Amino acid sequence: MAYEDSWAYPNYNGILLQIGEKKTPFLNMIGGLSNGGQTTQSFEFPMIQSWELEAGEQPAITEDDAVNGITETHYARSQTTNTCQIFQRQVDISYVKQSTMGALSGLNLANKGNPVANELDFQIMANLKKMAKDVDYTFLNGTKQISTGKTVAAKTGGITDLIPADNKVNASSTDISKDLLNAMLRQMADNGAAFDTPVLLCSMLQKQRISELYGYAPADRNIGGVNINMIESDIGEFGIVWTPQLAADTVVLADVSFCSPVFCPVPGKGVLFYEDKNKQGASEGGLLYGQIGLNVGDVNNHGLIYGLTTT
Repeated sequence: MAYEDSWAYPNYNGILLQIGEKKTPFLNMIGGLSNGGQTTQSFEFPMIQSWELEAGEQPAITEDDAVNGITETHYARSQTTNTCQIFQRQVDISYVKQSTMGALSGLNLANKGNPVANELDFQIMANLKKMAKDVDYTFLNGTKQISTGKTVAAKTGGITDLIPADNKVNASSTDISKDLLNAMLRQMADNGAAFDTPVLLCSMLQKQRISELYGYAPADRNIGGVNINMIESDIGEFGIVWTPQLAADTVVLADVSFCSPVFCPVPGKGVLFYEDKNKQGASEGGLLYGQIGLNVGDVNNHGLIYGLTTT
């Protein structure tokens, strides 16, 4: 088993800074990993139970039909589900590594120590951040897979996977446009979308193109450029949020009022926890563990445009 030793993981002077992309906006908008959410006692859980009316039509019922009765009609219901999945990280740090936090590598300046006082606490924090990033990525891009046995991983469906085909618009390798956005909104409206709290999720590239598409910058000698964060449309206003982990060729209109994390708690431990490992030698560590899925409610409340140009 690999563990963190004092040679492969040296200590340094300097301000402690996490580099690289670290935002989890979709996860944060729908409650995060520490603000409640729903709980379930089954990995697979129901999102909605739905039924549907036929298209409107003009009845043609004669007097004789009305007296003698007409054919009965009944409406069947169906269920839409998703599944929780396992998110797990593990740390293991030697006693030597924990004992030598004052031993510094690289450039050492006077009166500048190691900003990490406790290696175990730092590694737990870093792994929690990675777990949150994994959950955010999965909630956006995950492909649903129901476990059929102990060797088959359960995988929660992300919002791009759960949106029905009728609410998806293929851009066919063209730039984002008002026509594409309007086509998505029309399809969503035709399928009964509520448009309660719609938010457009997109990469930085698509965010910039939307600002160019809808922006109007008044003449000013000192200020230039636009930053569109809200669009007024026929269905009302919807916000625009830069979502780094969403594919660059895709934009999603998510109604976040219907989305939430779902946790399958471990009895006596909770929904997301750190647990010490069994002692086997001169090291200390444990695992971070959670069983988490995504509920998006009625899938028709969300829409997607895919196949956008990315150059």
